[in-house]
Amino acid sequence: MSPIRSSGSKATVARSSVSEPGSAPTLRVFSFLEAIAESRRSLSVSELSVALNVPQPTAHRIVHMLETENFLVREPGTRRYSPGDRLARLSLGLVSASIRSVPRRTILEELSEAAGETCNLGILVDRHVLYVDRIEAGWPLGLRFNPGSRVPLHCTSMGKVLLSSLPIDARRQLLMSSPLHKYTENTITDLDRLEEELDAIRQRDLAIDNQEFLAGVVCIATPVRSNGHDVVAAIAISAPMARMTVDSALAKAPLLKAAAEKIGATLAAQQKEQMASKRSESKHGAITK
Repeated sequence: MSPIRSSGSKATVARSSVSEPGSAPTLRVFSFLEAIAESRRSLSVSELSVALNVPQPTAHRIVHMLETENFLVREPGTRRYSPGDRLARLSLGLVSASIRSVPRRTILEELSEAAGETCNLGILVDRHVLYVDRIEAGWPLGLRFNPGSRVPLHCTSMGKVLLSSLPIDARRQLLMSSPLHKYTENTITDLDRLEEELDAIRQRDLAIDNQEFLAGVVCIATPVRSNGHDVVAAIAISAPMARMTVDSALAKAPLLKAAAEKIGATLAAQQKEQMASKRSESKHGAITK
């Protein structure tokens, strides 16, 4: 249960904050949403209870309320929970606002101009890739996926990159939770074969969608890491095969990886600023008390 820390700064903040009169119920609910959003797998009530140091009956009530309001959704056939549509929409709004800010938006624009094709940025939400930003190339023939669009994981370049970053058990559970739909003749629907490809993608930090989702469309993707390690998003270049073959897509890989590193650096800088701000607020609060 590594994505959720039952000790350390976050859990400590949650426990100290909920002790303040009047703020406890709201902050408790937010701590549950935060835990689910940050986890790379679905979580049970008991796991949330232990990780957040909340009594299990209280955890049951909060999870039930969040499920009723569609912030959480129960995984089919289990007692585990993952983000619901409302939490996904909230996350999309926050991420989009952040991603669209300079310089990350500028990095995507520069990549699209250098590559001469459309560039996409996506994150893993539930069982899909969620588009959070997109820069369209200035071609009359193009693809139309707006921010907020969802595409499959198993047959898209960004989806395969995001899948390859997951722990093997979590990845297999995710892949087995729904059918691997065959969108084109090139779609990989054999689980063992797909697992082999995902392992190779993890090694080279590069995934190709060779007309696996849409016939006549080629895409190439690489991961975005916030601190040099954790994969938080994927960035891709996509184009009709008439303009970009697999070989020409691979030739653009250095441009793609350089852009991913730049975006990752901006995320790391933002996280550092947020941590400094939290330390400052904590210090100020201690002084005023």
